[in-house]
Amino acid sequence: MYPNSYALFNFSYVSNKNETSFSYSSIRTLSFISRLVIDNSGQIKLLSWLDKTNKWSFIWSEPKQQCEVSNVCGAYGICNQLSLPFCNCLPAFRSRFERSWNLGDYSGGCVRDIELDCGKTNTSNGGKDMFGKYSYVKLPNNSQSVPFVSSAKGCKSICRSSCSCSAYAYHDSACFTWSGALFNMQQLSKDNADGKVIYIRLSSLEFSQKSRRVVYGVAGGSSMVVLTILVGFILARKFKRGSERAVEGTLVAFGYKDILSATKNFSERLGGGGFGSVFKGTMPDSTVIAVKKLEGLSQGEKQFRNEVSTIGNIQHVNLVHLRGFCSQGNEKLLVYEYMSKGSLDSHIFKADTSSSILSWKTRYEIALGIAKGLVYLHEKCVDCIIHCDVKPENILLNDDMCPKIADFGLAKLVGRDFSRVLTTMRGTRGYLAPEWISGAAITTKADVYSYGMMLFEFVSGRRNMEQTRDGIVNFFPARAANVTVDGGEILNILDPNLNFIADVEEVTKICRVACWCIQDDENLRPSMSQIVQILEGVLEVNLPPDPRSFQLFLDMKNEEDIVFFTGKLPSLGVLIQSDPSWTSSLSMNRG
Repeated sequence: MYPNSYALFNFSYVSNKNETSFSYSSIRTLSFISRLVIDNSGQIKLLSWLDKTNKWSFIWSEPKQQCEVSNVCGAYGICNQLSLPFCNCLPAFRSRFERSWNLGDYSGGCVRDIELDCGKTNTSNGGKDMFGKYSYVKLPNNSQSVPFVSSAKGCKSICRSSCSCSAYAYHDSACFTWSGALFNMQQLSKDNADGKVIYIRLSSLEFSQKSRRVVYGVAGGSSMVVLTILVGFILARKFKRGSERAVEGTLVAFGYKDILSATKNFSERLGGGGFGSVFKGTMPDSTVIAVKKLEGLSQGEKQFRNEVSTIGNIQHVNLVHLRGFCSQGNEKLLVYEYMSKGSLDSHIFKADTSSSILSWKTRYEIALGIAKGLVYLHEKCVDCIIHCDVKPENILLNDDMCPKIADFGLAKLVGRDFSRVLTTMRGTRGYLAPEWISGAAITTKADVYSYGMMLFEFVSGRRNMEQTRDGIVNFFPARAANVTVDGGEILNILDPNLNFIADVEEVTKICRVACWCIQDDENLRPSMSQIVQILEGVLEVNLPPDPRSFQLFLDMKNEEDIVFFTGKLPSLGVLIQSDPSWTSSLSMNRG
């Protein structure tokens, strides 16, 4: 029952020298079926059966991240939570069992492309073996500390002198070596404090072959590093410009002339915004694409790097897929999968025929899909990603009306060691959380607020703030919150185009969730994973309190007052910073 309890179970996990055990018990009497399994991923997972959807719904897992599972990628495999597949062999290695690897079983690990020289001769000094450098890596387990070594050169010499030494690392003035195969390596972002450099023994032939990889360093998460690795990777593979399809999990570097040809000189514009415009294109193999052309030199460059680094290596059914990019002179282009049904706002606000009006069932499924996409960004990536601009214009729909979150130009990456981040104000007015205006540090709850404001638009079928012909401004979230909290007839606030055809319980649930999402205190807002559980019927949602600042809107009749409270007056930021108690004091004066 949210928010009195955030889960249906109490969990207990014990791991020490005496025992390793896991147990769970229900917080209250439950009337549904659940099961606890250990699947081939190595994770313990708790699932619950939902009668409404006739399928198992994921509730909890341990470890929470796939890369935390011991030996998940086997020997010489490296795990990357952002990539699909999440397991890859290190450069100069290949999968031991190709068929199992392709089926998703990575436990067999990897083997060397070329056997080591060490051991082939009578000498024990390592022969001609050399060491490949791998950067931004969480070091393998079971290292051996070598005392009295004062330099990286000395550490290398010690490892090279023994054929049993497979790798070494020198950091914090200490030498570490590894014997035998390497396990539990993870690819980390550049700014992750756990990221280290490791040198792995390789055959000298790896360094002499022309076909060897240009870069041994494992790519980190910063935008500049990702762009450099992407370009190096693409050049090394000699991608043909333009029309060649991307290999799964990689991006294509398109030539500008090929983009011009595909889009017919940017003749069919799909839409646009402050970042520039989006155009439709068709590749020689008949694949339809959408090309985002970034405009404005400084802003375009920043958005270009941010978008490539943010979504270049992540894939989810509810995130738009980036196929490739083009960077030529001042031209910055991003190539996406084409979403035939366009953006969500065109269906909610601009439906001109009865066939284009979204049914309530479709709206509910779209709301759930968007929530799942945000859960992936907030909780499933190595670095937490705050989208910062959740709104209907940035939700795209495919043929099946499956929603995909798009436009990551303003997104912010937050290391897992941090719960919040200070950053410049970004986003769209009308969807901005109060902490953006006040200059406070930002968390994922900023996206939750924007999501809640968008849910109100799902219900009403119109923008949250509208001005009537007689000059009266209607602020729908205030009205919806009033009906939700006071127990009015919920279908009376529903989009008139739906003709009251909707599930009353679902409309009530959506309105309650929206009210929780837009609470002034971010600690009262649910997480996106809790929202998914509520929408799927796993958690119940309590009656929310009336958002404190919204209590004023019901008495406001002119645009100036409402514009003030929605953050559109330049003086608002100054007022809040000088008087943090602005909401409560104004409530007393106007209440």
